[in-house]
This record gives sequence, structure tokens and C-alpha cells, in this order.
Amino acid sequence: MINIDGTLLAQIVNFIILVILLKKFAYKPIMKILKDRELKISERLNSAEKDEQAAKKTLEEYQKQLADARVQAQEIVDKAMKQAQKEHDLSIEQTKREIEQMRKTAKEDIERERERAAQHLKDEVVLLSMQAASKVIAANLDSDANEKLINEFVEKLDKSKLGDLSC
Repeated sequence: MINIDGTLLAQIVNFIILVILLKKFAYKPIMKILKDRELKISERLNSAEKDEQAAKKTLEEYQKQLADARVQAQEIVDKAMKQAQKEHDLSIEQTKREIEQMRKTAKEDIERERERAAQHLKDEVVLLSMQAASKVIAANLDSDANEKLINEFVEKLDKSKLGDLSC
């Protein structure tokens, strides 16, 4: 069994005094330190949540800006491609106009050359006709001689035409 004697009683009294002293001097400061620590932790958690929300908001803003930048970049690329196509089309159109102008100039040159050749041929025919006429007048032979002279002139004229046209 348990003996109740004076030492047990002294130990109980010492224990109660120790509890009172601990409550007064140790428990309250420890509890205060724990409450302060709890408040700091709570504040840090709240701050962390706010920082997390701010980070999420910033991330969303950056993602939105990035999406806008991509859209703008695509618009710039599209605009540049349209401009390049427009310049390409203008270049082709200008080249077509230049080619058409060259054709027109070439046709005009050919026509002038043709007219010059025709004029040269006409001048040559007149010259030959005058030479033939002067020979006919100078010779004034009988009709057989005149016919022979005309035939020679026509042959000469045909050869002369063929020679001018081949040049």
C-alpha cells in the first residue's frame, strides 16, 4: 500500500508551488510566444496566399500580353506578306506594261522598216522604169524589139525585187 507520510505531503505542496510558479512565470510567456508565433505563421500564410494570387494574376496578365503579342506578330507577318504580294503583283504588272511597250515599239519599228523598204522598192522601180523608158525611147525599135526589151526589164525588175527583199 501507499504510505502517506510527511515527505509525500511535502512533495505534493512542492509540486503545487512548482505548478503555480510555472503557470505564472513560464506558462504565460511560453503561451505568449506560441501565440505570437501562431500569428506570424498565420500572417505569413495570408501573405503567401496573397503573393500566390498576385503571381497568378501576373501570370495571367503575362499570358494575355503574350497572346496579344502573338496576335500582333501574326498581323505584322500577314501585313508584310500582303505588302510583298502587292509589290510582286505591281512588279509583274509593270513588267507586263514594259513588255507591251516593247512590243508596240517593235511593231512600230517593223512598220517603219517595212514602209522604208517599200519606199526603197518604189524608188528602185521608178528608177528602173525610167531606165527602161529611156532605153525604149533610145532604141525605138520595132514591136518585137520593144517586147523583148520589156521582158528583159521585167526579168531585171523581178531579180531586183527578190534581191532587195532577201537583204
